[in-house]
Amino acid sequence: MIRSKVNAMGDPCPIPVVKTKNAIRELQGQAGSVEVLVDNEIAVQNLTKMAGQKGYGVHAKKLEAQKFQVTLEISGENETSPFLPREEEASACIPDTRAKNTVLVISSPSMGEGDPKLGAILMKSYFYALTQQDTFPETILFYNGGVRFTCEESPTLEDLKFLEAQGAEILSCGTCLDFYGLTEKLKVGGITNMYVIAEKMQQAKLLIKP
Repeated sequence: MIRSKVNAMGDPCPIPVVKTKNAIRELQGQAGSVEVLVDNEIAVQNLTKMAGQKGYGVHAKKLEAQKFQVTLEISGENETSPFLPREEEASACIPDTRAKNTVLVISSPSMGEGDPKLGAILMKSYFYALTQQDTFPETILFYNGGVRFTCEESPTLEDLKFLEAQGAEILSCGTCLDFYGLTEKLKVGGITNMYVIAEKMQQAKLLIKP
């Protein structure tokens, strides 16, 4: 049996789950175990929930005040999905990586209500988590303060470039870019207008606003 260890100490959500999924993928369908170290109970809960959803055996224990060990047991049976070999995974993602008629709208540099610093952290984590999904929004619209994400010095540029490479259409409001003096600093996607934004939102079967 293959045994793999993952150190996710200090990693924010959702990185512990992403690292664990990558370790399971590396088993390539063989039976094995993945031992994950995390520093908070929320990460333990997330890993335990993921294991339950996938049908893996799971055991968690507290090692120290802020150190937990979560062990996942992988049977090796029927492990072809969702963790396909990378070559097969790549081909399986083309051209069906986009969730048709799904539009994601970003209107603020912060996610949710409350402390804006926390909101910025959550938004960064959200975009990273989005890159780890099986499908991606067909269109991502940025307007008002949200256009900062598509411009220079954005903490989410690499994630947005990845999503664009997977086929997601990324559009930023031209009026908003101009208002904030960011037109020349746009680094990913294209510029659009309010007519197109309204049209995309009106035609969407699923509209998501985190």
